[in-house]
Amino acid sequence: RVDWSVGRKMATGRAPAWRALLPCLFAVSVGAGRPSASAGARALEAKLMRQLRHSSLEHALVEPDDHIAVCVSGGKDSATMLHLLLALQRSLRHVCPFELTALHLDQHQPGYDGAPLARWLDSLGVPYHLASEDTYTVVVDKTAEGKTYCSMCSRLRRGALYSAAAELGANKLALGHHADDAIETLLLNMVHQAKLAAMPARYYAEDRGLHVVRPLIGCFEADIARFAAAMAFPILPCTLCGSQPDAQRAQAKLLLGALERLNPHARASMLGALADVRPSHLLDTALREACGLDRVTGRVVDERARAIRGYGESPLAQHAAAAAAADPGPGVGGANRGADSAVPP
Repeated sequence: RVDWSVGRKMATGRAPAWRALLPCLFAVSVGAGRPSASAGARALEAKLMRQLRHSSLEHALVEPDDHIAVCVSGGKDSATMLHLLLALQRSLRHVCPFELTALHLDQHQPGYDGAPLARWLDSLGVPYHLASEDTYTVVVDKTAEGKTYCSMCSRLRRGALYSAAAELGANKLALGHHADDAIETLLLNMVHQAKLAAMPARYYAEDRGLHVVRPLIGCFEADIARFAAAMAFPILPCTLCGSQPDAQRAQAKLLLGALERLNPHARASMLGALADVRPSHLLDTALREACGLDRVTGRVVDERARAIRGYGESPLAQHAAAAAAADPGPGVGGANRGADSAVPP
């Protein structure tokens, strides 16, 4: 059992101490979902939940007393996200209580019918808010011929969701972007923007005073699609996204498919690379300097560089530690030797 009163005090005043408690809280087992779900769906749910819990721990996506507005677009990703967050909420209700409100935006697309989604939300028993703003007309009118709708549609939709979340009194906004989205964004930024940038699991919108989180950032689209189909989540078609098959993101998906022919685990490897950056092996000299490395050689010149993966010890310290392990000398115990030779992060 976790003494929640202690955890609450730590959360308010001493963030590092509170963070140390998080693995205990998230170790609470999560149910396998509805008893009526198939064995395959339950296995997928368990896999997705493990990935969501890992991301939540690593990036503090879910914290005590949060009010999270969960964006539910009517697609497979956001429906899966809401389902998993509700399961997490139930399992942590006694140790890390947080509030969820489903948030859906009617963008006034032709033929839109949100009734199936509303019925599904009613069946879940989750509080929800249906916002409405005509972004569709603006996107179609303002997008130049030959350009894609995605960028403008995303900006307008995000702004409307920010406003709706603020009206709800939420301190966090959960978006349904997954691992494939992050990898595709990395590729698109490299190819078209000449920068190394993907999607963060969490960021703070300064002008809105709102934390934006992506609980599915460690989950892959193929698993999400299979799970959503098995659970028969209601899916609302988007007349904008499906109308431009040559959009850049669709091309990035094709590129990822080609990379997987070289290595079936290419997606997982690229996702891992986003969490294992080596500044000394990049050309950004300002980044090297900011990380405590020599801007020219990439050599460690400041102790803060030790916190970066792969820079914990200098080659000289590694050699000394290896020599000590091979010949510890008289009277030196293994446990003490490890403590004495450890380099502080």
